[in-house]
Amino acid sequence: MNDDYYQQNAQRFYDDTVDVDMSALYAPFLAHLTPGARILDAGCGSGRDTKAFSERGYEVEAFDASAELAARARQLTGKSVEVMRFRELNAVEKYDGIWCCASLLHVSENELPEVMALLVRALKPGGVWYLSFKYGCGEREQDGRRFTDMDEASLRKIVAGSDVEIERVWLTGDARPGREAERWLNGLLVRA
Repeated sequence: MNDDYYQQNAQRFYDDTVDVDMSALYAPFLAHLTPGARILDAGCGSGRDTKAFSERGYEVEAFDASAELAARARQLTGKSVEVMRFRELNAVEKYDGIWCCASLLHVSENELPEVMALLVRALKPGGVWYLSFKYGCGEREQDGRRFTDMDEASLRKIVAGSDVEIERVWLTGDARPGREAERWLNGLLVRA
């Protein structure tokens, strides 16, 4: 369902997101990383964040489930962007940081614990992980896409018993023009 949406609407999604200023969200994440650190942009969409991190001197790898978006991200960043799903991630303690900006929200609630475990495994001990979800609770469908919304309690529940601890959770408005009223749950997690 989500794949079809992003294949058919890739250019519109790219145009709507590529120039959004995300620096306020980068700051707390990058504060945990040293220059040259290795970052995984998981579900990179337009490639906006991959480009920003690369320009700041980080070693960035990226993937997206949409071939159309991965192609646009490759063109924007000049980097290799894999076409893959979260479930295909098999890295072990490879990344100093993992960036999941508005990407995990398309994973079903049932699959989320397994997918998050794969991401934790890919993170080095002491590594930092940023994630964001539309603020709310439960699953819904909108415009041909599935969303899993998250609030503070559901994030704490899904992280409980894993090798990551929540360092910070905060709410923001959507950074895209005209969508400021939409609320996002942002989380910064650190692997033990």
